[in-house]
Amino acid sequence: MNRLILAILLQGICVMNLPAQSGVNPVEKAGQHPVELNRPAVNFFEGAVLGNGGMGVVVTTRPDAVSFHFGHNNVWDIRIAENYREETGTFQEIIERIKALPPDLKSIQDDKWFRDYFNRMGANYKKPYPRPFPCGTVTLGFDRGQVELLGHRIDISSGLCEIYLLNKGVRNTLQAFADMSSDRVWFRLLDGQQRTAPSCFNRLRVIPDTKTPGEFPKYTVTEDVSMGFTQTLPYLEADKYDREKGHPKDKAFRLEVRINCELANGTRFSAEGNDMPLRPMERYIVSGSKPFTGCISLTEGLATDVKRDGVNIPEPAPEQYGESFRKTGESWAEYWNRSGIELADEFLEQIWYWNLYFFNCAVKDGANCPGLFANWSAGNIGTAWHGDYHMNYNTQQPFWLPFSSNRMDKNLPYVDLVYHLLPVSEMWAKEYYHMRGAFFPHSAYPVDMTHHPYPVPDWGWEVFETPWTVQGLWWHYIYSMDTDFLKNRAFYPIKQATLFLVDYMKRPDAHGKQWNDDRYHIFPSVPPELYSLKPGFKYNYDTQTDITLSKFVFKAYLEAVNTLEYGKQEAATVRDVKQILANMPEYSTVKSEKYGEIYTSVPGETDRMVYNLPANLMHVFPGEEYGIDAPEDIRRKLLNTYRAHRNEGGNDIVTLSMIGVRLGVLDVEKFKRQVNYCLMPNKTAADMCMQGGGRYDDGFGFDFMSHMGIWFENFALPLVINECLMQSYDGTIRLYPNWDRSKDAEFSTLRAVGAFLVSSKLANGDVEHVRILSEKGQPCRMKNPWGNAAVRLTRNGTPAETLNGELLSFKTKAGETVRIEKSTAVSRN
Repeated sequence: MNRLILAILLQGICVMNLPAQSGVNPVEKAGQHPVELNRPAVNFFEGAVLGNGGMGVVVTTRPDAVSFHFGHNNVWDIRIAENYREETGTFQEIIERIKALPPDLKSIQDDKWFRDYFNRMGANYKKPYPRPFPCGTVTLGFDRGQVELLGHRIDISSGLCEIYLLNKGVRNTLQAFADMSSDRVWFRLLDGQQRTAPSCFNRLRVIPDTKTPGEFPKYTVTEDVSMGFTQTLPYLEADKYDREKGHPKDKAFRLEVRINCELANGTRFSAEGNDMPLRPMERYIVSGSKPFTGCISLTEGLATDVKRDGVNIPEPAPEQYGESFRKTGESWAEYWNRSGIELADEFLEQIWYWNLYFFNCAVKDGANCPGLFANWSAGNIGTAWHGDYHMNYNTQQPFWLPFSSNRMDKNLPYVDLVYHLLPVSEMWAKEYYHMRGAFFPHSAYPVDMTHHPYPVPDWGWEVFETPWTVQGLWWHYIYSMDTDFLKNRAFYPIKQATLFLVDYMKRPDAHGKQWNDDRYHIFPSVPPELYSLKPGFKYNYDTQTDITLSKFVFKAYLEAVNTLEYGKQEAATVRDVKQILANMPEYSTVKSEKYGEIYTSVPGETDRMVYNLPANLMHVFPGEEYGIDAPEDIRRKLLNTYRAHRNEGGNDIVTLSMIGVRLGVLDVEKFKRQVNYCLMPNKTAADMCMQGGGRYDDGFGFDFMSHMGIWFENFALPLVINECLMQSYDGTIRLYPNWDRSKDAEFSTLRAVGAFLVSSKLANGDVEHVRILSEKGQPCRMKNPWGNAAVRLTRNGTPAETLNGELLSFKTKAGETVRIEKSTAVSRN
């Protein structure tokens, strides 16, 4: 199916399936949770966060100016270093060298050969590129003797940002929004009666990013109907690049602004008392009587296209502002109406709506998948760790949100990313490992790659990143039951991951008499963010994360083969997968004096480990092997482990909370306090440290990651709230599994496994009703929200059967709405 058609259908289904009788009005609820700051927002992390899924904008305010800082998911420094290719060797060559090292070394880095090899393999990553490339700033200045900056407010229901000013004692409002259909920001000025008003600004300036590399071609300036600049982004590194000729694959962007006021050149008064010419792309705004309207446009693409197409900005007339805002408002309304919640807990409700707002600003089909800091950058902000794709949780985490939140099209950029990574991943499996399938990299970029970006034998040997990379494709299928997607988009990457895992686990090193068992081991590997490689491979086999994610993908592969009726052509691989699944390693445990038997992240680990990721509970989530209904002996160990778990923070706020909610033991009040601890002034949640004793010492700055950029991964926070209200990961719908039933809650059209849109209301401690819309006509299973009470089903408004018992099972038809109530209740449409 054509990608555009698929996206349109996904969005259309979501809108059509919003139940008319839902008590939740998501647009209205979103409008009740503005993002506000009642003072100048001089800091990037205080500014108003806007975006259209491709373009990102942060609006900062000073006592004398308003500035718009631009970034874009498609705009990167696309240079890449791929040195030391010939010195990489093969996996077998490297592992044999490591096997020969003395096992009693204190650190593997004590060996000179390994240390030198390690440093060479990591040298490319130490380059400052690739990275997101900030697209510059547009500043509107004013006379502080006349105008005072008061603060700003974002109406997240429509994406409208309002900057409040006192103009000669009269309140004025500068309204601005990111156009959802084009990479533009529109703005206009209103007076105290909300009528369009003449400009109170006296200066306009466009500023290229101050951290632009000196070796880049100089930007070219546009000063005609608009004012701005065009910046070329070289395809090659400086020593290989001809600045005069350029390269056919060079990229470029143009940032330009146009206002409906006359601009004038002039001078400014310096601190030395001298008249100085205005800076490049700086002009005075000539006062007039026209209602002040403006437009800022960002154009990006191949350099040849950007330079050929020329100026791309409309005349900023009030009518065009109005039409653009109307369409943008419609786009936001469609987005919000896909699902909504209404909670007695205001803070949780705020977190849900704020983060879904940010998510829509950051992601859209057709743009590059966002990296660590999405589409917001300025200077070095947004460039730490290259702002890249980390495939050991960071990249995947925000894309856990689209499924239960019923915003499936938002997962498509991630699917595109998987296909972008496939060629280099298949090459690495073949040339480095001499195996079939694909081994996905630890770190990667949205640029051309012909070599593994991070071939370092530490995190680069984390086997679990391969099944983890493709897991979201399977989730996309089971939440949508779209067999076309399974066939055309999901199956091939899942199969490639499966083939690699089969070959890796059937190697003589991973299976045989040296293990004293008949298991297929995952060796070597590295637990997430722990240990690296150890002498003698002490902590480098059968990590819990490897085992549970490999199981997940093996099972997904088998179910996909069955669904697509590929049994004949996949027969050999199916046999291998079933054989391995029947002989997987057991999860390792250790006896804790305080907590009893607990799981460990890897065999031989102590019970005193301070983790980074919750690596000893990954079989709960994201592995989805165990949950609230785990067998009693396993549940006891899971709860022991959860209580014993110590996490240094930074990477835990969503994942560890998801584990707690899947076990039904998340302390929601504690979760809220942690979210509040992580909140930045712009209401995004940063990665914040939580505990010393692991990698962080007492003198360490626990907020060191907070000013690196806007942490895209934490936009997944609404998922935790969704799962407090409803879970369906194993195909059984559970209502309010981690919710205090003394607090009222209502939700509409959260998406469940099996392509069900579920709505429910909890009031006065009792579930009033459940409404399920079946998109694909799958059988439905639900834990009875009234215990063992008999329930009555109403199908499309017609009374139907009565069911009994703790587990309710019933058939559905595609497009059918089933209302479920206690049988003593009166059925209603």
